[in-house]
Amino acid sequence: MPSEPEACLLLVRAGRRFPLNAGQSWAIGRGAGCAVALDSRSVSRLHALVQRREGGGYSLVDLGSRNGCFVNGQRVSLPRLLSDGDLLVFGDQELLFRADPSRASEAAAPGASVREMPTAAMHMQSLATFVVVDIRDFTRLTRSVPEAVLAQTVGTWFLQVGQIAARRGSWASKYIGDAVMAVWLHDDPAGVAAGVAGALRAVDEIQSATAGIHSQFPIPAPLRIGAGINTGTAIVGGGDTTAMGEAVNAAFRLESATKELGLGVALGERTYSELRVAGESPFVRREVELKGYESPRAVWAISFEGLRQFLKRE
Repeated sequence: MPSEPEACLLLVRAGRRFPLNAGQSWAIGRGAGCAVALDSRSVSRLHALVQRREGGGYSLVDLGSRNGCFVNGQRVSLPRLLSDGDLLVFGDQELLFRADPSRASEAAAPGASVREMPTAAMHMQSLATFVVVDIRDFTRLTRSVPEAVLAQTVGTWFLQVGQIAARRGSWASKYIGDAVMAVWLHDDPAGVAAGVAGALRAVDEIQSATAGIHSQFPIPAPLRIGAGINTGTAIVGGGDTTAMGEAVNAAFRLESATKELGLGVALGERTYSELRVAGESPFVRREVELKGYESPRAVWAISFEGLRQFLKRE
């Protein structure tokens, strides 16, 4: 007999099963091509997204749906971690989330590459570039717009950021409150420069996508973001954590430093060195006090417009 899928959504009324065992994300809606196709006018064409988390679990993200998403009667405003037995409601459609937690701890088959291994089984030092992008003044936004608008806005932003990062070569992305961390693994030391370039181009595209969201939803002002980028070794994997270590912490601190610097993007020294900037550099070098560090750290900062011009000349 075939084995049960790792997880699935079960359409309550019809008993139809939608497996969640191939890929990293599954679109839910009534539009053509949705992995979870729901035939109801109360469901938006692209209603929501189920994403496989780096720790092996699953999250539900609202994608700006007209009637919203609900888990056990609670509206989903930010990505929601799903638990076995959760009841998901999209319009007038009810689905039951079923998971098989026994498979979460399975080790990868011998010879599997790092990219194929379940994150929960990985505990290894890897060289990587970490990008942290954070929405500015998010608390103020939550207080100034209705919950439904917030869900639509943030859900759309998360989806676009994840898509851009993946298209630019990111190995994994993780949603953390009002921020996204994307990871570029450098399996080949000779390819670090290319990976860093991909990360910077992702940040540029994320800035453009973020600016465009204001025209899609009734929010009081355009969304603003800051981005920290750092390259170094870290432990990749480990349960629900995409990556952990000093290099990861520094990326978060660099993003926070952009507020003090008054510029949109801040790079760590290793990241900047991999750019091998020729001629006059558009980046500004600053010594910045980063939280958790005893002495000031060198930071290379640039505005989003400056980054765009830099990438055009490369």
